[in-house]
Amino acid sequence: MSSELTEMASTSAVTLEASKPNSDTAPKHQKLGGYDFYRQTLGSPKYVVAPMVDQSELAWRRLSRRYGAQLIYTPMINAKIFVDSSNQTYRQANFDMINGEEGDPNTDRPLIVQFCANNPDQLLTSALAVEKHCDAIDLNLGCPQDIAKKGRYGSFLQDDWELIYKLVNTLHTNLSIPVTAKFRVFPTVEKTVEYAKMLERAGAQIIACHGRIREQRGQNTGLADWSKIRAVKEAISVPVFANGNILYQSDIIRCLQETGADGVMSAEGQLYNPALFNGIERPLASSFLSPAEAGSEPESAYESDEEILIRQPLHADLALEYLDIVDELKTATNPSAVKGHLFKIMRPALAKEPDLREKLGKVRISPKKRKELVKAYRDICEEMKMRMDRDAKVAEGTPLKALTAVEPMTGLQVMPHWLAQPYFRPSPEQRKTYSEKKTEDITNSCSLEQTTAPDTLEASSVPKATLVASFTALPGVLATPISKRPLEEDKLSESVPANLSQSSLPPSPKRVKIANGSSQAPSGSMSYEVVKLVEVEVQVAP
Repeated sequence: MSSELTEMASTSAVTLEASKPNSDTAPKHQKLGGYDFYRQTLGSPKYVVAPMVDQSELAWRRLSRRYGAQLIYTPMINAKIFVDSSNQTYRQANFDMINGEEGDPNTDRPLIVQFCANNPDQLLTSALAVEKHCDAIDLNLGCPQDIAKKGRYGSFLQDDWELIYKLVNTLHTNLSIPVTAKFRVFPTVEKTVEYAKMLERAGAQIIACHGRIREQRGQNTGLADWSKIRAVKEAISVPVFANGNILYQSDIIRCLQETGADGVMSAEGQLYNPALFNGIERPLASSFLSPAEAGSEPESAYESDEEILIRQPLHADLALEYLDIVDELKTATNPSAVKGHLFKIMRPALAKEPDLREKLGKVRISPKKRKELVKAYRDICEEMKMRMDRDAKVAEGTPLKALTAVEPMTGLQVMPHWLAQPYFRPSPEQRKTYSEKKTEDITNSCSLEQTTAPDTLEASSVPKATLVASFTALPGVLATPISKRPLEEDKLSESVPANLSQSSLPPSPKRVKIANGSSQAPSGSMSYEVVKLVEVEVQVAP
């Protein structure tokens, strides 16, 4: 038997033993579970905002509900700290039960409070403190960050199935509300499915499955594996939420179809566009179906400016609306959360407006001076709105669909910079594919027409286009001729090596002088000639 199968057999034996019925695992309270809970208490939500540290706070939840979110999780709370009832500072900062707004039945439901923990008693005590203010308690089994590794929680518990079973079952047995769990998949479908079954046996009434493994984070985030989510859905009897790869509304519809999940959970996609779920239940969503199912009219209507602006509004308007909510709440919002949200919402334009980006980063006002803090942020957002309205006016008359570009590495749509839209990191595989394609394109297009330097070099006669073409055949390189007069041989300060390649270029930006001569193109099969002593400015794109 292989080591992996031995490990799975051992783990399964532990969970099977732990799942045997006994008096300790029988719930002490009568409560709805599984699909009864999903339908009767939560209202059958399909569009779910994920738990996000310092980001799914009360103000963000209120904004999200205005734009179609049907269920929201709180930010992750550390049960080890929250269990200390004397630490009111931490408790109030993470779940304010004093002002009565968090978990309010009229404005903040349905709501699931998420904890991370590795001690069943601490987890239970913390959960009991908030169970009257929410609809369920969720156990975080998915956090992949280094702080989770250090604290031994989140995805770094996933090898201790006996402890995980006890954590979930303790809540299932002792709480008056259901327990749910959110986890990351394993490298194999088989182990992922066994893990989900164990969570169900322990008492989890909803399971949120993130289709990435623990190591997929940061620059190595990559794509989530929806096939593993589908396998989980087919293997267990409680509702399943799918998490991962959700950037646009089209992803939501496709995810529901491909995984069979009961709901779709979004984290980063919804942070950059809080209107991600907005209007998705409208009949026009049928345009995601096949042409035979949807017909041609819904497709054209769905791509109209009016419909695009429903699901991707002006980001400056969203930012100002969020600040209004922060200002009107009695519950304090962490200033770091406010700044983080504004950076994400307005990200498409901040790169084009560096002065506003700098001002936003420099805001440093005490949380106790909330009015002053909100005003400082509002001034920046109002200036951003004025500039975005200006840019939109320039493009007036051109349909938004026609202004949409395609990001070459991922193939994803990039909307005009005044609209809310997702931020996406190319996966390692996409980076590799893009790099290989660029190399191939260079090889195929690097045959440049040879040009001989004239006997008399005059600034007006220098065929600079040839030189620029030589440089711009390299990926990410821009070259601009700047010579205004002929250069003399003794003034040559730098020359490009015979084998011209991107790696041989100087740091950007820098001026270089190019000597006359033939050089091999990167492919090694074609040549070109650069003009004698022409000065150019070379800029290598980051």
